[in-house]
Parts: sequence; C-alpha cells; structure tokens
Amino acid sequence: MSSDDSLLRVIGVDVLYGSFQALWNVSLEVRKGEIVSIIGANSAGKSTLLNAISGVNAPGKGSITFEGRNINGLAPSQIVELGISQVPEGRRIFPSLTVLENLELGSYPRRGAKKKQLLKRVHELFPVLEERSNQVAGTLSGGEQQMLAIGRALMSDPQIILFDEISLGLAPVLVDKIYKRVDEINAEGATIILVEQNVRRCLKEADRAYILKTGRIVLSGTPDELKEEEEIKKAYFGI
Repeated sequence: MSSDDSLLRVIGVDVLYGSFQALWNVSLEVRKGEIVSIIGANSAGKSTLLNAISGVNAPGKGSITFEGRNINGLAPSQIVELGISQVPEGRRIFPSLTVLENLELGSYPRRGAKKKQLLKRVHELFPVLEERSNQVAGTLSGGEQQMLAIGRALMSDPQIILFDEISLGLAPVLVDKIYKRVDEINAEGATIILVEQNVRRCLKEADRAYILKTGRIVLSGTPDELKEEEEIKKAYFGI
C-alpha cells in the first residue's frame, strides 16, 4: 500500500471493546476520488472500522493516516475539521431540531460565504430539504431523514465521506435515488467509503472493495476481481 495518490491509510489496526476484540490487524488504502466499499455480514466489524476512522473508536494497535498525517487519538470534531465526515447507520439526526438546524450543526467547521455555498449545494442535491427547512426533522420520512443525514455530512465540506448502511430500511426506489446522489457527490470530487450488507449494490458502486469477516480483511480487489460468486460466499457467509 504505497500509492502516491493515497488519501487515507489504515495500517494494522486492532480495535477492542474492553476484552472483546472487534478488529484484527485491518489494513486498507483509499485513494483520492475513489468509491471504496467495505462488505461484510452483521457484526463483521464494518461500523467499528468507520468509527475508528472518524475517531469514535480509538485503535488499540496500528495507525490511521489522512493525507500523510497520523490521526490516531484525535477527537471526532478534529477529524471532521480535517475533512472526514460520517453518515452514520440509522441516520442519527436530531429529531427535535428543524431540518435547517440539523444542517447548520453539520457546518460548524465552516463559516460565512462558504457555509452559504454548502447549504445551497445541499439544497440542489436534495430540494426537499429546502422545502422543509423549518419542519421538525423527526417528522420526516425515512428517506428524507437519510437525505438530511447526508446533507449534514456535506455541510462540513469533507474530502472523504463515510457512508454506513445508507440503504437500510429504504424502499428500492429510494435507494436508487440516494445512490444517484452519492454518485454525483463522488463526481464532484469527494472520496467515498461505503459500508453495506448488500453485496451486489456495493460491487456495482465501487472502484474497489474490501471484505470483512469476523473483524479481519479476508478479500480485496476490484468488482471484476471479486465477481466470482463462490469467493464472495466463502468470505461473506463463511460457506
């Protein structure tokens, strides 16, 4: 793992919750402008890996570097300021605040004209968020809440966005709509790390993918390299 265009590197990372080890010697590389998918079953360690990158879970071993800088030990707010934002599993919006207030909370690292520019772009991507600016966020539909969670992440003007199970609980037509926006965000220059249980969707979207099984990377490559169904079944389902 030594590409000159590497934006993020995870090198030999272990993560523990007390005496339980969730990640074992995990290493991966994300290059600028890529969509990289992390595929795995429930409890494989996907969310733990994203939370380690975003500063929520501190690695017990190994290092995480962003633009060549070791970000181990930084607070999540510092990591957001550097340019890494997360769209968490389950959206985790602030349900008692308005749509606009949720978006403004995401923009705390940015001020003035930049903040207005970012809000305008979020509204272009998700017009419903502008229409419902003053609506209490908890009254939005599931799909609208997912749009809000993505919009909130975009308001910090990230270089990398970590998407955790963005299709969870959504109807297929909404999933297609959300992923169309993700592709637009990537085309505009954002690098994407995408966590999903939906293997086919992940491979369809990704430039490269890593497969996690019980906290370990067991397979990686391009979608073409990973398209052998038996290999994915073995790594993903353990059969």
